[in-house]
Amino acid sequence: MAAANFLKKISVPTPVLRAIQGVFSVVVLALSGYVAHWYNTDTLTSSPTQVNIMIFAGILSIISLILLEGVPRIFPRFAHPWEFLFLEFTNVVFWVGSGMSLSVFLSRLLFCRGSVCAAAQADAVFAFALMGAWLSTFIPLAMDTFKGVGRRSAPKMSGAKDGMKEVA
Repeated sequence: MAAANFLKKISVPTPVLRAIQGVFSVVVLALSGYVAHWYNTDTLTSSPTQVNIMIFAGILSIISLILLEGVPRIFPRFAHPWEFLFLEFTNVVFWVGSGMSLSVFLSRLLFCRGSVCAAAQADAVFAFALMGAWLSTFIPLAMDTFKGVGRRSAPKMSGAKDGMKEVA
C-alpha cells in the first residue's frame, strides 16, 4: 500500500520516458554495433553472444516503442492493454537479462582496456538504465490494467434480457 502511494507521488510523464527509451535504445545499438564490429573485424572470433543479445534488445525496444505509440493512434481498435503490458514486460526482461549477461562477461575478461572495452561497459550501464525506464512505464500500466480486471461486470447470460430475472 505504501509502495503504491509512493509510486503515485513520483510520476514522470510517459512521453518523456518514451523519449529516453528511444534515445537510449539507439545509443545501445550504436555501442553494441561498435563492439560487435570490432570483434568481427579485428579478432579471430565472432562477436560474443552477450553483445548480440544487446543488439537484439535494442531492436526489440525500438519496435516496441513504435507499436506502443503508433498502434493506439493509427489503429485504436487493435490497442489492447494486455498486449501492451506483455510488450513492456518483455522489454524489462530482455534489458535485465542482457545487462546482467554483458556485465558478467566483462567481469570475467582477463583484461579490458581501450575504447572497445569502454563501449561495452557503457553498453551495460545503458542496459540497466533502459531496464529502469521500461520498468517505470510497466508498473503504472500493470496497475491500471489489473485495476480494470476487478471492475468488469459479470458476463450476461445468453437469452436473459436486461432487468428480468431468469427463471429455471
